[in-house]
Amino acid sequence: MGDMEKGKKIFMQKCAQCHMVEKRGKHRTGHNLPRLFSHKTGQSLGFFYTDTNKNKGITWGEDTLMEYLENSKKYIQGTRMIFAGIKKKGKKADLIAYLKKATNE
Repeated sequence: MGDMEKGKKIFMQKCAQCHMVEKRGKHRTGHNLPRLFSHKTGQSLGFFYTDTNKNKGITWGEDTLMEYLENSKKYIQGTRMIFAGIKKKGKKADLIAYLKKATNE
């Protein structure tokens, strides 16, 4: 399990410019992330997704995020998300720990 405080810093550095985690937050370049876990790809209301993202059919969880965060374009080919990825497993675990708490509050 990751460190939520480290994960929050990673989120602020790598994700916050495009995503929010607030329940009633607005979509930015990327969709808002509340209730991320246990939801399928491409399902946030009011956000335009590519067909490949909508049709991927995976449910977000620790395992799927671990793979996605390493290389989003490989995991969902055709995604519009511009993200260099996170290679270190520990950093991905930290970010996932933060997202798990922040998106379920």
